[in-house]
Amino acid sequence: MTHIDAGAELDSTTASSPAVTGLTAAEVAERVGRGQVNDVPVRSSRSLAEIVRANVFTRFNAIIGVLWLIMLFVAPFQDSLFGYVILANTGIGIVQEWRAKKTLDSLAVIGEARPTVRRDGTTTEISTSDIVLDDLIEIGPGDKAVVDGRVVEADGLEIDESLLTGEADPVVKRPGDQVMSGSFVVAGGGVYQATRVGREAYAAQLAEEASRFTLVHSELRSGISTILKYVTWMMVPTAIGLVISQLFVKDNDLKDSVARTVGGIVPMVPEGLVLLTSVAFAIGVIRLGRKQVLVQELPAIEGLARVDTVCLDKTGTLTEGGMDVTEVRPLQGADASYVRKVLGALGEADPRPNASLQAIIDAFPDAEEWRCTESLPFSSARKYSGASFSEGDGESSTWLLGAPDVLLADDDPALRETGHLNEQGLRVLLLARATRDLDDPEVTRKARPTALVVLEQRLRPDAADTLRYFAEQDVHAKVISGDNAVSVGAVAAKLGLDGSTVDARRLPAERDGMAKALDEGTVFGRVTPQQKRDMVGALQSRGHTVAMTGDGVNDVLALKDADIGVSMGSGSEATRAVAQIVLLDNSFATLPSVVAEGRRVIGNITRVATLFLVKTVYSVLLAVLVVCWQVEYPFLPRHLTLLSTLTIGVPAFFLALAPNKERAKPHFVRRVMRYSVPGGVVAAIATFVTYLIARHHYTGADALDAETSAATLTLFLISMWVLAIIARPYTWWRLVLVAAMGLAFVLVLAVPWLQHFFALKLVGVTMPWIAVGIAVVAAAVLEVLWKVVDRRGSA
Repeated sequence: MTHIDAGAELDSTTASSPAVTGLTAAEVAERVGRGQVNDVPVRSSRSLAEIVRANVFTRFNAIIGVLWLIMLFVAPFQDSLFGYVILANTGIGIVQEWRAKKTLDSLAVIGEARPTVRRDGTTTEISTSDIVLDDLIEIGPGDKAVVDGRVVEADGLEIDESLLTGEADPVVKRPGDQVMSGSFVVAGGGVYQATRVGREAYAAQLAEEASRFTLVHSELRSGISTILKYVTWMMVPTAIGLVISQLFVKDNDLKDSVARTVGGIVPMVPEGLVLLTSVAFAIGVIRLGRKQVLVQELPAIEGLARVDTVCLDKTGTLTEGGMDVTEVRPLQGADASYVRKVLGALGEADPRPNASLQAIIDAFPDAEEWRCTESLPFSSARKYSGASFSEGDGESSTWLLGAPDVLLADDDPALRETGHLNEQGLRVLLLARATRDLDDPEVTRKARPTALVVLEQRLRPDAADTLRYFAEQDVHAKVISGDNAVSVGAVAAKLGLDGSTVDARRLPAERDGMAKALDEGTVFGRVTPQQKRDMVGALQSRGHTVAMTGDGVNDVLALKDADIGVSMGSGSEATRAVAQIVLLDNSFATLPSVVAEGRRVIGNITRVATLFLVKTVYSVLLAVLVVCWQVEYPFLPRHLTLLSTLTIGVPAFFLALAPNKERAKPHFVRRVMRYSVPGGVVAAIATFVTYLIARHHYTGADALDAETSAATLTLFLISMWVLAIIARPYTWWRLVLVAAMGLAFVLVLAVPWLQHFFALKLVGVTMPWIAVGIAVVAAAVLEVLWKVVDRRGSA
């Protein structure tokens, strides 16, 4: 709250003071020269060199690289094809992540906060990184303090430091008080002088780390890391046993033994799984970027796929930012022309009006002879603002403007009139004349109702379709607003959102009771900022994955605590800072695309991960069987490169980028492994049985090549059946994809030079048909096993 001397003017000495006019251009240049600039690193911190390093220098690339070098010296070119596949995969990963980085960087510039600073006596918006030490920075509701500083001017300035201290109550700031970077303004305005900039600022390190471009810290990524750890544990002893078996136990040609040993080790590595995950995330960022969606933290894409409850703030989400005054209803015989003067003066008294007050400013001209002597900025916690005036004729008055059900007693007749208007979806403000001073804690007591100001909210034309999408996708929408519950309920009903309406002031304070009420209700009005935060926590306590949308300072705490915070691009700087996703075009209709992208990425990665891990399981088990039976490993690297390309590599790339609307489920590792283990075990046993039968069937110098071809046929058919199961439900392009992979293998068997290149030639008729028969039986067993797994998983 600020007291204003209506007649005070700045003298020439004060007017030229740096505390008022700000730094000069020369002073700014001097500080830049000394390095006293707010040079906090940009948010997407992965440079091209870091991207290349992250994609090239991996544990499995090192293993594959060593094996590739060995094969280049001891085996034909076709047995080293797997190395070129790794090169291509790594290149694709680098290119896609670089594209994602560029997309993020360009969107970050669009969505970047531009603080207002005073320099040379004028105000200008500059980039956060251009702020220098001692700059004067103007702040108002929703603005975030970007550097540490000291308050120079304050006009009812209230700052929320909860993101730093955990203390939810706003702190009133006066000249001389400290402002910490990372805090934000909830009411009033002011000017502060930068005292610590760059990495010295309190929240700089926190902000840098929180905003880092990253592919980690998600269930999907950590799940894949866990799987790779298990694979390494299985791979090392198995590979050692295989090496000993092939080099020392069997009296084979050295080069052939080495080739078959490498052929057994290479397919154990699910190298494409990490690549596909990175590519899917990166392409998701690029796709969303084209729709003007800034993903501030990459795992947010995954989080959105798991969302089952979305909390929507009405203003700015279901309704557009602007409003129109449709009517002013004087109460208790008040003069209509006088009421218009009061409203005009109230509009002029607030230098940073919210949407409601802006509509009043647009509708009523300023009463020029009225002068504001004291003001109380609007606060979402209070639900009202106020000002005292000298009316020009010697009279003085104090006025409040805010929520009727907050300013009036429960039995006041004006509330009935307000209720009827709220039921029509209209927003109503009460103008009341106060009998107490603005700084009185009970200023609302005995305030005299003077007029009702009726405002019509502009519904977003796309809001109804968006809510319908969420209903179809089994995502529960909860409208949480600080406005009157009846009014919010009427707006929600116009948009087709069914469900009960609840006044949040009557919600239970304890978490279990609140959670139950939230599950039962749909629309909640008169919600305080702290309640929004509590409501998000209550929903999460029931196991819900919660997304929260908002654009005002009253949404910041809830946005921060939600699993996914979504801010409008035109929202306050504070909301954009804590949100994981920013809708730069302010279109609520973009949200379904964001949710769909998350589901596509996570659903498809879960799907194709099974393909990769079936290969890992059957490769490890085949190696174990070979060691136990003391026989030659049945495959050369070229055989498994061909199988991997046709049954995993190419199909997985298309399946990973396909549409997928299924909501992501938890326990990624458990769900993937419960399909991969039986699939891999069946494939390994069937292939090894075919191989043992073929060893008894074929004799002579070329017997090993014939045995390998028969075993390859069985393994290919089983792998194709796994692919056919993973590709369900079928669409035309999925059927074409599976058929094309099968035809490609037939082509290899039919064309002589391809037969020679891949060392594949089916000899005779009996053994190939036995191989096919074993594959058919294995496919039937696989169907039964996976159906059992499905039933247990859904139980």
